Amino acid sequence: MTRIEFMQGNIACAEGALAAGCRFFGGYPITPSTEVAEHMAKMMPKVGGVFIQMEDEIASISSIIGASWTGVKAMTATSGPGFSLMMENIGYAAITETPIVIINVQRGGPSTGQPTMSAQGDMMQCRFGSHGDFSIIALTPSTVQEMYELTVKAFNLAEEFRCPVFLMSDETIGHMRERIEIPDSVDVVNRKELEKGKLPYETDADNPVPGFPTFGHGHRVHVTGLTHDARGYPDTTNHKTHSDLVRRLVGKVESKRHEIADYDIAGTDAEIVFLTYGPATRTVRQIMKDSPDLKIGHINLRIVWPFPENVLKEFPNAKVFIVPEMNMGQIGREVARHTPVKVVYLPKLGGDMHTPQDLMEAYDREKALIGGGN
Repeated sequence: MTRIEFMQGNIACAEGALAAGCRFFGGYPITPSTEVAEHMAKMMPKVGGVFIQMEDEIASISSIIGASWTGVKAMTATSGPGFSLMMENIGYAAITETPIVIINVQRGGPSTGQPTMSAQGDMMQCRFGSHGDFSIIALTPSTVQEMYELTVKAFNLAEEFRCPVFLMSDETIGHMRERIEIPDSVDVVNRKELEKGKLPYETDADNPVPGFPTFGHGHRVHVTGLTHDARGYPDTTNHKTHSDLVRRLVGKVESKRHEIADYDIAGTDAEIVFLTYGPATRTVRQIMKDSPDLKIGHINLRIVWPFPENVLKEFPNAKVFIVPEMNMGQIGREVARHTPVKVVYLPKLGGDMHTPQDLMEAYDREKALIGGGN
């Protein structure tokens, strides 16, 4: 039976990880993500899992990569400077195709910035922060319920695609407390073991994700961050080997971008459309509830990467997309790449959420410019 709880977002994230089968957590405490680690430290011994507090965030992500190769589902949680320290090994996880989940409860930056305040300034970093070409998946909760549900989904996607998957939360959602429904069980995806007789990185056009050669299961596998062939052996000077590998790392995610996409929409006949993720989603929903007579379109993204550009086509009458973000316009620029329609950036810095007044002022300005029809 579903149980009802009143729960903090970070705790809901940890509960979602446990429900998804996470049995290793390696991390280092950092505001505002620390409650995730605290709850995992408390719960891991009860479910037969392992919690290790590492000496820093470089060691933290290294530990979950190693743990994943033993066959367990592994996660870390961090924020701000800790996320930056993880970048090199995020690339290592990508090229070795190691399924891991990274929770980033974002705070104000750059550098130490605002440790206790909310922001969304790491959205481009999670996609492009580590060097080279590869693809990742990033989920963006806007409620405590979604902290639970999208953490489960993050593990499932990591297992399915063998790549690093990010839950890009923020201090607002991480620290708020809300009613949450926790089911007895959730749908869980487990990784596909490497078939006997197959090479560790052997794939074909129909299945670009190789089976996983778990350590201790009798497979012969060489794991390296160097360009490698199907055996896992370094082949760094072969142009074709490198091209084929990188194109597959990108393609295994990008070729499924429309299946991965997760969003909801409202007001598809509107001329003025808000596109949000995270806290601003709550504000748009509030003004739509308070002003039901206004013709407002809304796109809420639960997965930002890969970016679901097809959602923009769901609004054939759109004359402007307004993108409120707690940064200087990171995803707004991505929206502008995919549409000829006007895009209005609505940045919010300093740790505060967008207020209904902020959004209504933007709406009224654009309404006046397009003639007041909607």
